[in-house]
Amino acid sequence: MKILVINGPNLNMLGVREPDIYGSQSFAALENFIRASANELGHEVVLFQSNHEGEIVDTIQRAYKNFDGIVINPAAYTHTSVAILDALKAVAIPTVEVHLSDINSRDEFRKFSYVSLVAKKTICGLGFEGYKKALEWF
Repeated sequence: MKILVINGPNLNMLGVREPDIYGSQSFAALENFIRASANELGHEVVLFQSNHEGEIVDTIQRAYKNFDGIVINPAAYTHTSVAILDALKAVAIPTVEVHLSDINSRDEFRKFSYVSLVAKKTICGLGFEGYKKALEWF
């Protein structure tokens, strides 16, 4: 399968940003992990990261008829972006939502996810392994 993996704002700061929550491994290490996991599972992946909501929406729209699945960690946009939700609805590509941390055990505002309204599965709190679980779902 051809799967688009989208990472949202501040994930490019992994290893620097709140290592007690997100771990000490870098974003490059995450991308290498995703590629290796996809290869092991026989999937083709395209990786995308942006700190900008509109770029994420544009990337989702471009995925239409070009990808079999989407794995998305919308990061902070999880809790705020109706635009990302609407883009995922529009393209109707099976989507798995991933979060490195357990958003349900953190701040109250982090417990609601717009993306979960369309995602076929949500995986939280497994760190990098959550991405592999998402790829396995496909």
